Amino acid sequence: MQPGGGMPDMQQMLQQAQKMQEQLVSAQQELADAEVDGSSGGGMVTATVSGGGELKNLTIDPKVVDPQDTETLADLIVAAVRDASGNAQKLAEEKMGPLAEGLGGGQGGLPGLPGM
Repeated sequence: MQPGGGMPDMQQMLQQAQKMQEQLVSAQQELADAEVDGSSGGGMVTATVSGGGELKNLTIDPKVVDPQDTETLADLIVAAVRDASGNAQKLAEEKMGPLAEGLGGGQGGLPGLPGM
């Protein structure tokens, strides 16, 4: 029996944990750089948000602008921003979900890692 016989497994786990950390940082950067659209009113109002949910752009078709009915315009803006934010949330779940499960989900060790 060799002293420290369990060390290679620990070293492998640490390497896999570091690889997951790198993947997590990469996914976070991809999200920060991503832009996601949402719309309302059949595309009359379009919002663009970052992967983190920050509003980046808002486009309003002039046809929907009625000075006598600003409430409808406000509702369309809110709906477009919510749609874009929901799409950003879905993107975040797609990018981060598998990594989050691997880092903290399940029991024992580092579940979800390839080869384990």
